[in-house]
Amino acid sequence: MLNKAYKALAHPIRRDILKRLRKGPMSAGAFAELYDISKPSLSSHFGILKEVELISPEREGNHIYYRLNATVADEVLAGIMDLLGTDAAATKDFKERKHV
Repeated sequence: MLNKAYKALAHPIRRDILKRLRKGPMSAGAFAELYDISKPSLSSHFGILKEVELISPEREGNHIYYRLNATVADEVLAGIMDLLGTDAAATKDFKERKHV
């Protein structure tokens, strides 16, 4: 599953979708206003993210809202950190130095 998740993260629009969902759920319509791509293309991006369970859809009336699946996102991040030989303490240290 991690290999598919890494592939899902390869596209900048999908990474941006995840970044925006960190702030909270968003409707498909709100996303459609953000990107200059067709609705079928955007739907394809959602499909890839849903397939690896990084996002989950919720229907509310006529609208679909997407939410970040933080558990899976954390697993993917842990996998990336493991590939890089980075532990949580080192990552925290890096972030602190970056903001100095």
